[in-house]
Amino acid sequence: MHALQDSVLLYPVYALLFADAGLTTAEISSLFAIWSVVSFVCEIPAGALADTWSRKRLYALGEVIAAAGWAVWLIQPSYPGFATGFVLWGLGGAFASGSLEALVYDHLGDGTAYTRVMGRARMAGMLGILAATLLAGPALRSGGYLLVGVISVATVTAGGLLALLLPEKPRGGTDDGEARNAQEDGGYLGVLRTGLRTVTGGARVLRVLAVAMAVPGFSALDEYLPLLAREMGAPTPDVPLWFALTALAMAAGAGLADRLAPDSPRPLAGALTLAAALLAAGSLTPHPAGLIPVSAAFGLLQFAMVHAETRLQDAITGPARATALSVAGFGAEVAAVLVYAAFGLPVALPLLCAVMAVPLSLTALLSLQR
Repeated sequence: MHALQDSVLLYPVYALLFADAGLTTAEISSLFAIWSVVSFVCEIPAGALADTWSRKRLYALGEVIAAAGWAVWLIQPSYPGFATGFVLWGLGGAFASGSLEALVYDHLGDGTAYTRVMGRARMAGMLGILAATLLAGPALRSGGYLLVGVISVATVTAGGLLALLLPEKPRGGTDDGEARNAQEDGGYLGVLRTGLRTVTGGARVLRVLAVAMAVPGFSALDEYLPLLAREMGAPTPDVPLWFALTALAMAAGAGLADRLAPDSPRPLAGALTLAAALLAAGSLTPHPAGLIPVSAAFGLLQFAMVHAETRLQDAITGPARATALSVAGFGAEVAAVLVYAAFGLPVALPLLCAVMAVPLSLTALLSLQR
Protein backbone atom coordinates (compact mmCIF):
# COMPACT_ATOMS: atom_id res chain seq x y z
CA MET A 1 0.00 0.00 0.00
CA HIS A 2 2.82 2.41 0.86
CA ALA A 3 4.46 1.54 -2.45
CA LEU A 4 1.31 2.59 -4.33
CA GLN A 5 0.82 5.65 -2.17
CA ASP A 6 4.29 6.96 -2.99
CA SER A 7 4.64 5.75 -6.59
CA VAL A 8 3.75 9.21 -7.87
CA LEU A 9 5.44 10.19 -11.12
CA LEU A 10 4.56 13.83 -10.43
CA TYR A 11 6.76 14.07 -7.34
CA PRO A 12 10.11 14.66 -9.05
CA VAL A 13 8.72 16.99 -11.73
CA TYR A 14 5.77 19.00 -10.41
CA ALA A 15 7.99 21.91 -9.34
CA LEU A 16 9.21 21.92 -12.93
CA LEU A 17 5.57 21.85 -14.13
CA PHE A 18 4.93 25.03 -12.17
CA ALA A 19 8.12 26.68 -13.43
CA ASP A 20 7.35 25.73 -17.04
CA ALA A 21 3.87 27.23 -16.61
CA GLY A 22 5.60 30.56 -15.96
CA LEU A 23 5.60 30.67 -12.16
CA THR A 24 8.51 32.24 -10.29
CA THR A 25 10.28 30.60 -7.34
CA ALA A 26 8.38 32.94 -4.99
CA GLU A 27 5.04 31.95 -6.55
CA ILE A 28 5.96 28.29 -6.28
CA SER A 29 6.82 28.81 -2.62
CA SER A 30 3.44 30.49 -2.09
CA LEU A 31 1.74 27.38 -3.50
CA PHE A 32 3.64 25.20 -1.05
CA ALA A 33 2.58 27.59 1.72
CA ILE A 34 -1.09 27.28 0.68
CA TRP A 35 -0.70 23.51 0.82
CA SER A 36 0.74 23.60 4.32
CA VAL A 37 -1.73 26.18 5.66
CA VAL A 38 -4.68 24.05 4.54
CA SER A 39 -2.99 20.98 6.00
CA PHE A 40 -2.36 22.42 9.43
CA VAL A 41 -5.79 24.07 9.67
CA CYS A 42 -7.44 20.70 8.98
CA GLU A 43 -4.85 18.48 10.73
CA ILE A 44 -6.11 18.35 14.32
CA PRO A 45 -9.85 18.29 13.47
CA ALA A 46 -9.12 15.42 11.07
CA GLY A 47 -7.19 13.56 13.77
CA ALA A 48 -10.17 13.75 16.12
CA LEU A 49 -12.37 12.52 13.28
CA ALA A 50 -10.07 9.49 12.91
CA ASP A 51 -10.58 8.73 16.62
CA THR A 52 -14.36 8.91 16.31
CA TRP A 53 -14.82 7.29 12.89
CA SER A 54 -13.05 4.56 10.89
CA ARG A 55 -9.34 5.32 10.59
CA LYS A 56 -8.85 3.25 7.45
CA ARG A 57 -11.85 4.82 5.71
CA LEU A 58 -10.66 8.31 6.54
CA TYR A 59 -7.21 7.44 5.22
CA ALA A 60 -8.70 6.09 1.96
CA LEU A 61 -10.86 9.19 1.55
CA GLY A 62 -7.83 11.41 2.05
CA GLU A 63 -5.85 9.64 -0.68
CA VAL A 64 -8.71 9.98 -3.18
CA ILE A 65 -9.11 13.70 -2.41
CA ALA A 66 -5.36 14.27 -2.87
CA ALA A 67 -5.47 12.50 -6.24
CA ALA A 68 -8.37 14.76 -7.25
CA GLY A 69 -6.18 17.76 -6.51
CA TRP A 70 -3.57 16.59 -8.99
CA ALA A 71 -6.28 16.07 -11.58
CA VAL A 72 -7.14 19.77 -11.23
CA TRP A 73 -3.53 20.62 -12.14
CA LEU A 74 -3.93 18.76 -15.42
CA ILE A 75 -7.25 20.42 -16.22
CA GLN A 76 -6.15 23.96 -15.34
CA PRO A 77 -2.33 24.32 -15.43
CA SER A 78 -2.21 27.89 -14.08
CA TYR A 79 -1.68 29.51 -10.70
CA PRO A 80 -5.41 29.32 -9.71
CA GLY A 81 -5.56 25.67 -10.80
CA PHE A 82 -2.36 24.78 -8.97
CA ALA A 83 -3.61 26.57 -5.85
CA THR A 84 -6.95 24.69 -5.97
CA GLY A 85 -5.09 21.42 -6.37
CA PHE A 86 -2.94 22.17 -3.34
CA VAL A 87 -6.05 22.97 -1.28
CA LEU A 88 -7.45 19.52 -2.12
CA TRP A 89 -4.07 17.87 -1.50
CA GLY A 90 -3.79 19.63 1.86
CA LEU A 91 -7.26 18.47 2.90
CA GLY A 92 -6.60 14.91 1.72
CA GLY A 93 -3.24 14.86 3.46
CA ALA A 94 -4.82 15.98 6.73
CA PHE A 95 -7.36 13.14 6.53
CA ALA A 96 -4.60 10.59 5.91
CA SER A 97 -2.08 12.01 8.40
CA GLY A 98 -1.95 10.08 11.65
CA SER A 99 -4.85 7.80 10.71
CA LEU A 100 -2.70 4.98 9.36
CA GLU A 101 -0.01 5.36 12.02
CA ALA A 102 -2.56 5.21 14.86
CA LEU A 103 -4.22 2.20 13.25
CA VAL A 104 -0.90 0.33 13.00
CA TYR A 105 0.34 1.21 16.50
CA ASP A 106 -2.94 0.19 18.13
CA HIS A 107 -2.81 -3.11 16.25
CA LEU A 108 0.81 -3.83 17.28
CA GLY A 109 0.84 -2.20 20.71
CA ASP A 110 4.65 -2.04 20.88
CA GLY A 111 7.18 0.62 19.91
CA THR A 112 9.85 -1.82 18.71
CA ALA A 113 7.40 -3.69 16.50
CA TYR A 114 6.02 -0.38 15.25
CA THR A 115 9.49 0.84 14.28
CA ARG A 116 10.14 -2.38 12.38
CA VAL A 117 6.80 -2.40 10.54
CA MET A 118 6.67 1.30 9.73
CA GLY A 119 10.35 1.38 8.81
CA ARG A 120 9.77 -1.36 6.26
CA ALA A 121 6.56 0.27 5.07
CA ARG A 122 8.35 3.57 4.59
CA MET A 123 11.14 1.74 2.78
CA ALA A 124 8.55 0.24 0.42
CA GLY A 125 7.18 3.73 -0.09
CA MET A 126 10.61 5.14 -0.86
CA LEU A 127 11.25 2.33 -3.32
CA GLY A 128 7.91 3.25 -4.88
CA ILE A 129 9.18 6.81 -5.19
CA LEU A 130 12.38 5.45 -6.73
CA ALA A 131 10.44 3.44 -9.32
CA ALA A 132 8.22 6.42 -10.10
CA THR A 133 11.25 8.67 -10.39
CA LEU A 134 12.94 6.36 -12.87
CA LEU A 135 9.74 6.19 -14.91
CA ALA A 136 9.04 9.93 -14.74
CA GLY A 137 11.68 10.87 -17.30
CA PRO A 138 10.53 8.41 -20.03
CA ALA A 139 6.87 9.24 -19.31
CA LEU A 140 7.61 12.96 -19.51
CA ARG A 141 9.36 12.51 -22.84
CA SER A 142 6.61 10.37 -24.35
CA GLY A 143 3.45 11.96 -22.97
CA GLY A 144 4.44 15.17 -21.22
CA TYR A 145 3.02 16.32 -17.92
CA LEU A 146 -0.43 14.97 -18.86
CA LEU A 147 0.70 11.33 -18.95
CA VAL A 148 2.75 11.78 -15.77
CA GLY A 149 -0.27 13.27 -14.01
CA VAL A 150 -2.79 10.65 -15.16
CA ILE A 151 -0.58 7.79 -13.96
CA SER A 152 -0.07 9.55 -10.61
CA VAL A 153 -3.80 10.06 -10.05
CA ALA A 154 -4.57 6.42 -10.88
CA THR A 155 -1.81 5.03 -8.65
CA VAL A 156 -2.69 6.99 -5.52
CA THR A 157 -6.40 6.32 -5.93
CA ALA A 158 -5.65 2.59 -6.08
CA GLY A 159 -3.51 2.85 -2.93
CA GLY A 160 -6.30 4.61 -1.06
CA LEU A 161 -8.86 1.98 -2.00
CA LEU A 162 -6.45 -0.77 -0.99
CA ALA A 163 -6.38 0.68 2.54
CA LEU A 164 -10.00 -0.40 2.95
CA LEU A 165 -8.74 -4.01 3.14
CA LEU A 166 -6.65 -3.35 6.28
CA PRO A 167 -7.83 -4.92 9.57
CA GLU A 168 -9.27 -2.50 12.08
CA LYS A 169 -10.02 -3.35 15.70
CA PRO A 170 -13.70 -3.08 16.61
CA ARG A 171 -14.63 -0.52 19.25
CA GLY A 172 -14.86 -2.59 22.39
CA GLY A 173 -11.54 -2.94 24.24
CA THR A 174 -10.32 -0.98 27.24
CA ASP A 175 -9.04 1.92 25.19
CA ASP A 176 -12.21 1.90 23.14
CA GLY A 177 -14.22 2.15 26.36
CA GLU A 178 -12.18 5.21 27.26
CA ALA A 179 -12.86 6.60 23.82
CA ARG A 180 -16.58 6.12 24.32
CA ASN A 181 -16.36 7.89 27.70
CA ALA A 182 -14.59 10.81 26.04
CA GLN A 183 -17.29 10.94 23.38
CA GLU A 184 -20.03 10.79 26.01
CA ASP A 185 -18.36 13.65 27.89
CA GLY A 186 -18.42 15.88 24.85
CA GLY A 187 -18.76 13.82 21.67
CA TYR A 188 -16.30 14.79 18.97
CA LEU A 189 -15.08 17.75 21.05
CA GLY A 190 -14.51 15.42 24.01
CA VAL A 191 -12.17 13.26 21.97
CA LEU A 192 -10.45 16.39 20.66
CA ARG A 193 -9.84 17.68 24.20
CA THR A 194 -8.57 14.27 25.32
CA GLY A 195 -6.01 14.17 22.51
CA LEU A 196 -4.79 17.69 23.23
CA ARG A 197 -4.38 16.91 26.94
CA THR A 198 -2.39 13.81 26.04
CA VAL A 199 0.40 15.76 24.34
CA THR A 200 0.49 18.65 26.81
CA GLY A 201 0.65 16.54 29.95
CA GLY A 202 4.33 16.99 30.80
CA ALA A 203 7.66 18.52 29.83
CA ARG A 204 9.09 15.25 28.47
CA VAL A 205 6.11 14.65 26.19
CA LEU A 206 6.32 18.23 24.96
CA ARG A 207 10.02 17.82 24.07
CA VAL A 208 9.33 14.57 22.23
CA LEU A 209 6.43 16.28 20.48
CA ALA A 210 8.60 19.25 19.45
CA VAL A 211 11.15 16.96 17.80
CA ALA A 212 8.40 14.92 16.12
CA MET A 213 7.07 18.20 14.72
CA ALA A 214 10.39 19.59 13.52
CA VAL A 215 11.96 16.55 11.83
CA PRO A 216 9.24 15.95 9.20
CA GLY A 217 9.03 19.71 8.72
CA PHE A 218 12.54 19.63 7.24
CA SER A 219 11.35 17.12 4.65
CA ALA A 220 9.67 20.10 2.97
CA LEU A 221 13.10 20.74 1.50
CA ASP A 222 12.59 17.92 -0.96
CA GLU A 223 10.11 20.12 -2.85
CA TYR A 224 13.11 22.16 -3.98
CA LEU A 225 15.37 19.28 -4.97
CA PRO A 226 14.40 19.38 -8.67
CA LEU A 227 15.06 23.12 -8.77
CA LEU A 228 18.32 22.65 -6.86
CA ALA A 229 19.42 19.98 -9.32
CA ARG A 230 18.78 22.33 -12.22
CA GLU A 231 20.63 25.14 -10.41
CA MET A 232 23.61 22.79 -10.08
CA GLY A 233 23.63 22.25 -13.83
CA ALA A 234 21.60 19.07 -14.31
CA PRO A 235 19.60 19.03 -17.59
CA THR A 236 15.82 18.88 -17.04
CA PRO A 237 15.40 15.31 -18.41
CA ASP A 238 18.11 14.12 -16.00
CA VAL A 239 16.53 15.69 -12.91
CA PRO A 240 14.35 12.62 -12.15
CA LEU A 241 17.48 10.44 -12.15
CA TRP A 242 19.10 12.60 -9.49
CA PHE A 243 15.84 12.55 -7.55
CA ALA A 244 15.98 8.74 -7.78
CA LEU A 245 19.25 8.81 -5.86
CA THR A 246 17.52 10.72 -3.08
CA ALA A 247 14.65 8.23 -3.04
CA LEU A 248 17.11 5.34 -2.78
CA ALA A 249 18.86 7.01 0.17
CA MET A 250 15.51 7.63 1.87
CA ALA A 251 14.52 3.98 1.38
CA ALA A 252 17.77 2.90 3.00
CA GLY A 253 17.24 5.28 5.91
CA ALA A 254 13.73 4.00 6.56
CA GLY A 255 14.75 0.36 6.17
CA LEU A 256 17.60 0.71 8.68
CA ALA A 257 15.54 2.57 11.28
CA ASP A 258 14.85 -0.55 13.35
CA ARG A 259 18.54 -1.49 13.61
CA LEU A 260 19.07 0.96 16.48
CA ALA A 261 16.90 1.22 19.59
CA PRO A 262 14.21 3.92 19.15
CA ASP A 263 14.01 4.43 22.92
CA SER A 264 17.50 5.98 22.96
CA PRO A 265 17.83 9.61 21.75
CA ARG A 266 21.43 9.22 20.55
CA PRO A 267 20.76 7.57 17.15
CA LEU A 268 18.18 10.26 16.42
CA ALA A 269 20.50 13.12 17.42
CA GLY A 270 23.43 11.62 15.53
CA ALA A 271 21.38 11.20 12.35
CA LEU A 272 20.16 14.80 12.49
CA THR A 273 23.64 16.21 13.11
CA LEU A 274 25.19 14.30 10.23
CA ALA A 275 22.26 15.22 7.98
CA ALA A 276 22.85 18.91 8.71
CA ALA A 277 26.53 18.66 7.77
CA LEU A 278 25.85 16.77 4.54
CA LEU A 279 23.04 19.12 3.52
CA ALA A 280 25.24 22.19 3.92
CA ALA A 281 28.23 20.68 2.12
CA GLY A 282 26.22 19.26 -0.76
CA SER A 283 24.07 22.34 -1.36
CA LEU A 284 27.12 24.57 -1.73
CA THR A 285 28.77 22.27 -4.28
CA PRO A 286 28.45 23.95 -7.74
CA HIS A 287 27.98 20.65 -9.59
CA PRO A 288 25.23 18.01 -9.79
CA ALA A 289 27.54 15.70 -7.79
CA GLY A 290 26.62 17.83 -4.77
CA LEU A 291 23.28 16.04 -4.80
CA ILE A 292 25.06 12.90 -3.52
CA PRO A 293 25.63 14.26 0.02
CA VAL A 294 22.25 16.01 -0.14
CA SER A 295 20.62 12.66 -0.90
CA ALA A 296 22.47 11.06 2.00
CA ALA A 297 21.13 13.84 4.24
CA PHE A 298 17.57 13.00 3.21
CA GLY A 299 18.23 9.34 3.94
CA LEU A 300 19.28 10.28 7.47
CA LEU A 301 16.21 12.48 7.80
CA GLN A 302 14.00 9.51 6.92
CA PHE A 303 15.76 7.44 9.58
CA ALA A 304 15.21 10.26 12.07
CA MET A 305 11.53 10.61 11.16
CA VAL A 306 10.81 6.97 12.02
CA HIS A 307 12.64 7.30 15.35
CA ALA A 308 10.99 10.61 16.26
CA GLU A 309 7.55 9.25 15.45
CA THR A 310 8.12 6.05 17.45
CA ARG A 311 9.27 8.01 20.50
CA LEU A 312 6.08 10.07 20.29
CA GLN A 313 3.88 6.98 19.85
CA ASP A 314 5.43 5.43 22.96
CA ALA A 315 4.80 8.63 24.91
CA ILE A 316 1.09 8.75 23.98
CA THR A 317 -1.42 7.11 26.29
CA GLY A 318 -5.20 7.05 26.19
CA PRO A 319 -7.79 6.57 23.45
CA ALA A 320 -7.23 9.67 21.28
CA ARG A 321 -4.01 8.51 19.62
CA ALA A 322 -4.80 9.85 16.14
CA THR A 323 -5.75 13.24 17.62
CA ALA A 324 -2.47 13.39 19.53
CA LEU A 325 -0.50 12.42 16.43
CA SER A 326 -2.33 15.08 14.45
CA VAL A 327 -0.87 17.70 16.80
CA ALA A 328 2.57 16.58 15.64
CA GLY A 329 1.35 16.75 12.06
CA PHE A 330 0.07 20.26 12.69
CA GLY A 331 3.46 21.32 14.02
CA ALA A 332 5.23 19.72 11.07
CA GLU A 333 3.08 21.73 8.67
CA VAL A 334 3.85 24.93 10.58
CA ALA A 335 7.56 24.10 10.28
CA ALA A 336 7.09 23.45 6.57
CA VAL A 337 5.40 26.83 6.10
CA LEU A 338 8.40 28.49 7.73
CA VAL A 339 10.66 26.64 5.31
CA TYR A 340 8.55 27.76 2.33
CA ALA A 341 8.57 31.33 3.61
CA ALA A 342 12.35 31.24 3.84
CA PHE A 343 12.61 29.99 0.28
CA GLY A 344 10.49 32.89 -0.89
CA LEU A 345 13.32 35.27 0.04
CA PRO A 346 15.44 36.71 -2.78
CA VAL A 347 18.46 34.54 -1.89
CA ALA A 348 20.21 31.94 -4.05
CA LEU A 349 18.54 28.53 -3.72
CA PRO A 350 21.74 26.58 -2.87
CA LEU A 351 22.55 29.03 -0.07
CA LEU A 352 19.04 28.74 1.38
CA CYS A 353 19.34 24.94 1.41
CA ALA A 354 22.68 25.17 3.21
CA VAL A 355 21.28 27.56 5.84
CA MET A 356 18.66 24.95 6.76
CA ALA A 357 21.50 23.01 8.40
CA VAL A 358 21.39 25.45 11.33
CA PRO A 359 17.84 24.70 12.61
CA LEU A 360 18.45 21.03 11.81
CA SER A 361 21.46 21.03 14.17
CA LEU A 362 19.40 22.74 16.87
CA THR A 363 16.74 20.03 16.55
CA ALA A 364 19.47 17.43 17.08
CA LEU A 365 20.41 19.12 20.37
CA LEU A 366 16.77 19.20 21.47
CA SER A 367 16.35 15.48 20.74
CA LEU A 368 19.08 14.66 23.31
CA GLN A 369 16.95 16.10 26.11
CA ARG A 370 15.18 13.35 28.01
